[in-house]
Amino acid sequence: MDEREAALRQAHGHSVRWLASLSDRPVPARAPVDEIVRALGAELPDAPSTPADVVDLLATACEPGLTAFPGGRFYGFVVGGTEPAALAADWLVSAWDQNCVMRAVSPAYTAVEEIAGAWLLDLLGLPPACAVGFTTGATMANFTCLTAARDTVLRSAGWNVAHDGLTGGPPVRVIAGQDRHMAIDLALRYLGLGRPELVPADGQGRIDPEALRRTLTSSAPGTGEGRGPTIVILQAGDIHSGAFDSFPETVRSAREAGAWVHVDGAFGLWAAASPAHAHLTEGCAQADSWATDAHKTLNVPYDCGLAIVRDPSALRSAMGLRGEYLIQHEHGDPVDKVPELSRRGRAFTVWAALRSLGRSGVADLVDRLCRHARTFATGIRAIDGATVLNDVVFTQVCAEFGDDERTDRVLDRLLAEGTAWISGSTWHGRRVMRISVSNWSTTDEDVARTLSAIRRAAS
Repeated sequence: MDEREAALRQAHGHSVRWLASLSDRPVPARAPVDEIVRALGAELPDAPSTPADVVDLLATACEPGLTAFPGGRFYGFVVGGTEPAALAADWLVSAWDQNCVMRAVSPAYTAVEEIAGAWLLDLLGLPPACAVGFTTGATMANFTCLTAARDTVLRSAGWNVAHDGLTGGPPVRVIAGQDRHMAIDLALRYLGLGRPELVPADGQGRIDPEALRRTLTSSAPGTGEGRGPTIVILQAGDIHSGAFDSFPETVRSAREAGAWVHVDGAFGLWAAASPAHAHLTEGCAQADSWATDAHKTLNVPYDCGLAIVRDPSALRSAMGLRGEYLIQHEHGDPVDKVPELSRRGRAFTVWAALRSLGRSGVADLVDRLCRHARTFATGIRAIDGATVLNDVVFTQVCAEFGDDERTDRVLDRLLAEGTAWISGSTWHGRRVMRISVSNWSTTDEDVARTLSAIRRAAS
């Protein structure tokens, strides 16, 4: 057995043991950073080490500091697990070690990306001619789509931002709901567009369609000017409530104003793959671009965001590059659709998940996550003093336990016990327990165990 095989066998053994522990281990990490540092050793050794020994040290020292993100009782943030076929495919991605940039150099990756992209468009009910780029996550997917949006609306106004930059060009008006995700502001900051102009939202976080219409027909603040290069950002799945904007009304208003419409659907866009929940995305397919994250609802490994743009030429114009040493194809290459030049084969894991689940399996996954969320809401409503604050339409549940202090106490007790990991947040000025059901492996028993832990924490 050579050193590489020995190291891989060691990694396989530790991986299997880790995954087998998820059903019983406490969900929060058990060791702090300084303890992990001591176990690993802070000094760089002078002499080489055997690869298998290095893997064993890494796994053994880090295991106490790992949070059970892949387990069925982690409900923080919006974190999916890893579907089995996608996990195994990700191991192949590392072993194959392909730089998935050019058709000529990695034809296998290009073929898989094209197939997976077409399957995604079909599942999500989006136009089949869209371009699909595989990014690091939803933040960069939003950035990628909004780059195409920025360049296109400026080009329509007679300004070539790729050649001339932003200085001296017409201002780009960006409009979003007041409850948009913070990743939108980050992407706009990267793009030099500043903070968006905010439109009121209702109590569930849905942008007010009439307020949006009025905003679009008014002058941009501080400019005295009316319509110009404009981007409207909508969302499929509010981070707290899971609510979806009313796409038929909002997209129509934006279209009438000549705006580019982008949809941030980091986790909620997957509702379209379920016949029982597709009504939440009605009208969404009329937008110009969409961002989502396959690590969330689809449950593929980090990192795998999806940037989808209706006009492929707009995405290629924004993201494409030319280099004399590159072997670029007349029909386009994967590198034409994303910011990174060097990157791993993200589409392999998406293809594996979709091929493993099939159309009905993806729908069942979405439905199961939503069913668990409704069970959580029902169980929490039965706890004395607890209130579910959102309409549970998708996978998010927000609850409070009488007042901010008690809500935080419940959260602290829950984490200290370790049965589940649920994060707190502040929504509409109130401290809340925010449950995000995103993991394929969450079972009815996991939900029941977690509800029992919440009841104990609230007692």
